Amino acid sequence: MPEETLRRLEFDLVVQWLAGLTQSPPGRERALVLRPLADRPAVELALAEAQEMIDLQNAGSAPAFGGLIDLLPLLTPTLLAGGRLDPLDLLAVGSALATAADCRRFFAAHSGSVHLQRYVAQIDPCKALAAQLRKSLGLRGEILDSASPLLGRLRDELRDQRQTLRRRLETLMADANLAGVFQDQLVTERGGRYVLPVKADFRGKVKGFVHDASASGQTLFVEPAVALDGNNHLHTLQRQIDQEEERILLALSSQVATAADVLRCNQQQLAHLDLRGAVARLARICDAVRPQLVDAPLLDLRQARHPLLLADAKVAARVVPIDLRLGASASVLVVSGPNTGGKTVALKTAGLLLLMLQSGLPIPCHPDSQVHLFGRIFADIGDEQSIAASRSTFSGHLLRLRQILAEADSDSLVLLDEAGTGTDPAEGAALILAALDHLRAVGARVLLTTHLNLLKGYAQLTDDVENAAVEFDPKTLLPTYRLHYGIPGESGALAIARHYGLPEAVLQRAESYLGSGEQAGRELIERLNTLVRELDAERVETARLLLEARQDRDRRRQLLQELEGQKADLLSKTLRRGEQAVQKAERDVRQLLERLPAAQQLPEKAEVVAAVKQIKRQLQQETPRKSSSRRAPHSVTAGEVLHVPGLGVDAVVLRPPVHGSIELDIQGKKLRLMADQLEQYAPRRFAGRAPAAAHIRSFVARENLQSRLLLVGQRVEAALPLLERFLDDALLHGQREIEIVHGTGEGILRRAVRELLAGHRGVSAFHAADSAQGGDNVTVVQMRDQ
Repeated sequence: MPEETLRRLEFDLVVQWLAGLTQSPPGRERALVLRPLADRPAVELALAEAQEMIDLQNAGSAPAFGGLIDLLPLLTPTLLAGGRLDPLDLLAVGSALATAADCRRFFAAHSGSVHLQRYVAQIDPCKALAAQLRKSLGLRGEILDSASPLLGRLRDELRDQRQTLRRRLETLMADANLAGVFQDQLVTERGGRYVLPVKADFRGKVKGFVHDASASGQTLFVEPAVALDGNNHLHTLQRQIDQEEERILLALSSQVATAADVLRCNQQQLAHLDLRGAVARLARICDAVRPQLVDAPLLDLRQARHPLLLADAKVAARVVPIDLRLGASASVLVVSGPNTGGKTVALKTAGLLLLMLQSGLPIPCHPDSQVHLFGRIFADIGDEQSIAASRSTFSGHLLRLRQILAEADSDSLVLLDEAGTGTDPAEGAALILAALDHLRAVGARVLLTTHLNLLKGYAQLTDDVENAAVEFDPKTLLPTYRLHYGIPGESGALAIARHYGLPEAVLQRAESYLGSGEQAGRELIERLNTLVRELDAERVETARLLLEARQDRDRRRQLLQELEGQKADLLSKTLRRGEQAVQKAERDVRQLLERLPAAQQLPEKAEVVAAVKQIKRQLQQETPRKSSSRRAPHSVTAGEVLHVPGLGVDAVVLRPPVHGSIELDIQGKKLRLMADQLEQYAPRRFAGRAPAAAHIRSFVARENLQSRLLLVGQRVEAALPLLERFLDDALLHGQREIEIVHGTGEGILRRAVRELLAGHRGVSAFHAADSAQGGDNVTVVQMRDQ
């Protein structure tokens, strides 16, 4: 892709935005060199990787790469030849390895990201080296006692020797014979040796060596003779410690040099994953998707938006999506309309979205959009006037047009802004018409903007060329940024000039200079645009009425079903109550007859029992054999209520059918029945859920929100809700920067905090604090503007 095209379409601004969304220096460097990919398989793979990262972030989790530091400047030939790294450099290696280990753990728990897993599989956390670095170095790069047994033993001995020597000197100062000799009851150091502050007048009272004197000369710092051997021993121990520390640093540096190739590979894979995370964050900000990629050389962008207009949330809310169609029915699209009407924005939107897509970035448009990945994109946008190069605006356009005509082919997209301007309109238009004939002959696709009526007429009279008008409201004289296909647009220069307050006499004189044909053509275009607006309004109103009619029909159908169901329920309840009444009457009659004397019982009993049975038969004859509100089940889902005719009860489906058999819950009993033994209610019924317990959520107005959250000592499950609430409060109060104090420990809480931050939509960036602010114990968070 020509670099000039990338510059003219402002692809570099998208790249810089993307780089700002990365979490590590290597990821940022990877973003800054992003360019369109060479072929479609590479583009599809990049889009698939981006979608997997988007899914992870939408699920509220994402890997963190804030600990990844650029190690390439450290892995020099000098190091490989036996050089030594400083403790802070070794600390950077340890941080990179910790990030690698965290990444491996994260994706082990999210194995569904099959494309990203290919990069994770190449990451080696170098567990032995990472463990040795943790064992040897502290958070500020200090060498720990645990770095080696000898170092720990020497430091213990040094501490013991210091304590012993200090106690000896303190005892000397407490000697009654030396009362008043010392300026202060304080053991101090000079040149790494313990000394005592002796008054100059009592120099002879303390035998030893004078190492220094105060500025006034009243105090001498004397190393007593009794401390000479002890101080010499301290110096010997310190020298041995320094030698052991140097040996440890050399050993660690050697291990790093041995793992140099692995570290380079790790950085490459982690930087790639960090880039994909930034791509996902950019896609979520822009509400970007992956359109349909097609082989035919066409462009069908629906509801497309210029991505750079979406960086600011306030501006993004006012962006009007546009539809851009090219190549399906015409190989050339001529866009015309007023100045400030959005023609150039439409042109740049098409070109920039194509460049982003070919670079593996989702684009802000409707997912049903269809896009061809053109092999080359040429753009003639903007003014290249140069006094130093003796080049005019028109000559600049000619130079770019010459390159386009020489290099464009059947897999090229050409973007021409304000084609034919900068010279005589008739000659400029004629030149562009000839160029369009050439580009159509080679099979290129062309999208151009113009004010020239000759080009608009060419589009109207040529089968393979189509007009599109940028809509302009004649009442407000403001653009609506919508395109109407099939008609040319009106420039409206005089109307806009009147809106900006030019003298009316001048405007009337200008209209008089227009020929009658020019005025008639302008009026015709205006009437066409008015007709299109009216048709669009009627189409929108028709669609609204049709939608309302369909909704009313669905509501009536649902209401009818509900009424039928209520009717069936009432009938069923009434019949059940009738049966229960007959059964109760039958029981009462039997009890009454049993109390009659035996002699009177037989005739009356037979007569009464016969009457009760007759009533029962009549009730059964009036009962429908099968309720109209039930039918044989078709599709069945878990939780649905079905009727079991054989038992006369309802049952709840526990699991969907398996080989025609359905598992049911019947009054707490599990049972399997075939589908033909069951009936389904119409409308379908589902088991009700137990009402959720009422929760009262307390709200406390925080008048003075603190900018630091202390989580030290908290468990992960208790800390994360506190962190989420703190982030919400920070967004509500407009905090731009906050701090999370989580400590270090084994790093579990720190990793959990940073994983949550990486997936939070309100966080724009985060990093470890400076050493003076707590280093890796504290994470500084940059909040996104709302």
